[in-house]
Order: sequence, then C-alpha cells, then structure tokens
Amino acid sequence: MIDPISLAVGAGLFATGLLAGKLTRRRAPADTTPKPLCGCSHGLEQHDPDTNECHGQILHKDARTEDGTWIGNQWVPCTCRQYVGPKPFEELYAPPMLPPQDTL
Repeated sequence: MIDPISLAVGAGLFATGLLAGKLTRRRAPADTTPKPLCGCSHGLEQHDPDTNECHGQILHKDARTEDGTWIGNQWVPCTCRQYVGPKPFEELYAPPMLPPQDTL
C-alpha cells in the first residue's frame, strides 16, 4: 500500500521544483539565431558574389582632415576585399546549378 504521507511529501517536492524552475529560468532574447559575419562585421549580403568586395559602410568616428581639423563622424566605404565568414550551407553541399541545355 502507498503511504499517504510519502505521497504528499513527493508531491510537495515536485511542486517546489516546478516553482523554482519557473522563477529562476533565464529568458532567451527574441532573436537567438546567429548571424554569419565577416571579419569586417558585415554579413554575406553586403559582399558582391562575383568580386567578393564589400559594399557596406563603416562609421569613422572623430574623422579629421590631413591638417588635423576635426570634421566629425563620417560613413566611409568598407575596405574589405573578400568575405571570410562562414559559408552558407547551400554553397558547401549543393551542386552548382547548370543552365538548361538546348536539345536540337
């Protein structure tokens, strides 16, 4: 026969564990998917697929002229010449698509 006191103690421990888990669990941010980034901090979408050059811009803080005059913050073109971040899954494992052949 099941002892009712042991059953009540077990149910109490179970409820305490559930309550402790609900109160102490960490909330994940809404967007937890990692973004593939290049060393220049731009994504693959900013790099030209043919030349691999980056089309993004970088904020150059405290920009100055050659004689040292402060001109403020400027957006300058990124100098990255090749995407070095992680490659997309499709590019690694999918065969390249060939153009349709004309059958005459």
